[in-house]
Amino acid sequence: MKSNNTTKGIAVALTLLFMLFGQLVIAQHGSAMQDKTPQERAKFQTAIMKSKLGLDSVQLEQVEAINLKYALKNEPVIKSDDSKFSKFKQLKSSQKEKEAELKKILTAGQFRQYQVFQDEMKAQIKERRKEQ
Repeated sequence: MKSNNTTKGIAVALTLLFMLFGQLVIAQHGSAMQDKTPQERAKFQTAIMKSKLGLDSVQLEQVEAINLKYALKNEPVIKSDDSKFSKFKQLKSSQKEKEAELKKILTAGQFRQYQVFQDEMKAQIKERRKEQ
């Protein structure tokens, strides 16, 4: 049976999966983001989006606000004692809302690139979970 810390680590990993480019954070930094504030996670996500998607100054400001909004919204879910499945469902719903907002801001090409990054990170996370 897995320890409580391992279970919490997996729950946090799943949570971050549904935070834009939070997947990248897990892939590169493991559990380092678990202890970050929502503001720090949002700032990191925004920086990645800026470099990967080539955001202009207007988009950058809007994306930054969206990332912070959803990082704050997701924080209680991340910290809750709900089951992993419950957290997963809540965060997946939140991610869909966030994607709808991002789609209005990003160009079609940027949004496609965003989706490609997400798919790549999901695949990496699945691989890492298999290795554990």
